[in-house]
Amino acid sequence: MAEAQLQQFLKKIEQLNAFVALSEAQPEVRQALQDCSNHHDVVQLAAQFGFEIGRRWGDSSPKQPRPTDQPNLLRGDRPTSGQERTDVLASGQHWRLERIHSCQASSPAEGWYDQEDSEWVLVLQGSASLQFEDEESPRDLCVGDALLIAPHRRHRVTATDPDPGTVWLALFWSADA
Repeated sequence: MAEAQLQQFLKKIEQLNAFVALSEAQPEVRQALQDCSNHHDVVQLAAQFGFEIGRRWGDSSPKQPRPTDQPNLLRGDRPTSGQERTDVLASGQHWRLERIHSCQASSPAEGWYDQEDSEWVLVLQGSASLQFEDEESPRDLCVGDALLIAPHRRHRVTATDPDPGTVWLALFWSADA
């Protein structure tokens, strides 16, 4: 582990310990923590008290500039809440590779994707829930989870993370390939 990563890790532990100490000292903070229903609620609550616990392992500080010739799939313009941004990274005659950045976005309640192409999708950052029309419950996906979606298998996104959002890598290809 590089020294900078070690310092980032130790800083997060320090912030977590201080937030725990505050919740033990103040019953109202403990109750608010208990009322949180997910990780994002906890991060938001901690931020209200000045604690930065939301950065994930490997996230760099926005203050650290990156060389322009060193692209990173996890950085870039974030969509506004409720929106999604798609960038085609590469493509060929019968395929395309996309980076999809969703920020607290979901498919319309009545909307289903029914696509001609096969799709392989991988969650690079954040988490999401994806519902197949032929399954009773949505599938919860987190970093590293991948799915292969057959052509015409109707599906929809039911939830993605709030800021900084969910980043997907999606490969689409047609049967002609």
